[in-house]
Amino acid sequence: MSDLSRRKLIWTGLAAAAGVTGLGVAARIAQKYGLVPPDHGGIYGLGETLTYASQRLLTRHSLAREFSRSQISKRPVPNEMPPLNEAFKHLQAGGFADWRLSVDGMVARPGTFSLAQLKSYPSRSQITQLACEEGWSYIAEWTGVALSHILELVGIQPQARYVVYFSIDPDWWESIDMADALHPQTFIAYGLNGDELPVGNGGPLRLRLPRQLGYKSVKFITHMTVTDSLKGFGKGLGSAAPEAGYAWYAGI
Repeated sequence: MSDLSRRKLIWTGLAAAAGVTGLGVAARIAQKYGLVPPDHGGIYGLGETLTYASQRLLTRHSLAREFSRSQISKRPVPNEMPPLNEAFKHLQAGGFADWRLSVDGMVARPGTFSLAQLKSYPSRSQITQLACEEGWSYIAEWTGVALSHILELVGIQPQARYVVYFSIDPDWWESIDMADALHPQTFIAYGLNGDELPVGNGGPLRLRLPRQLGYKSVKFITHMTVTDSLKGFGKGLGSAAPEAGYAWYAGI
């Protein structure tokens, strides 16, 4: 059976279960095929499961809309952020020459990358919209290196399911599944509108994930861990977002 036929069969089962026998049966079907998000518990858990499973089956390979240069917003919005810690200030004073991104976990070759190294790899630019959960958005040209390229360099293990990524602020972290981690539009951004990525917009490094809401594009990233389970991170809900009342999967 082809992958497309398999997805269609699963989706048909999910839709039928949700419409006829309720979300509970649909959730069990999603669980059978490994399509359950880490925040599936709680009052909204069944809905989160059906949303995530449906999105994965229908839009796994879809692309976020890319815009023309004439549509770039005049002033990209640097949304409000907490005071930066002393470690960040020290690195900023040195022009971020000592900034490092480390990648570990279920990989064959754990590695640490400087900004210069990341900029030496094949780059790509995309003009996409950053949509905030608070209702505002802007369109900008982002430049960086594909996350899939970094994951190829470190050699992810076949059983890996998620990439957990951390800001220099230890309270700010997120995770994504491999479908998003290996997606061609997911990359580590170091440039904005033809210039360096400003601190206000997450510089020197932020993850850019245009298929999900803005809070998934964590600023100031310094560390990534590849894993097959999210239970050992935080409260086991997949990220800091559901711990604060947001959804782990924030597809748009």
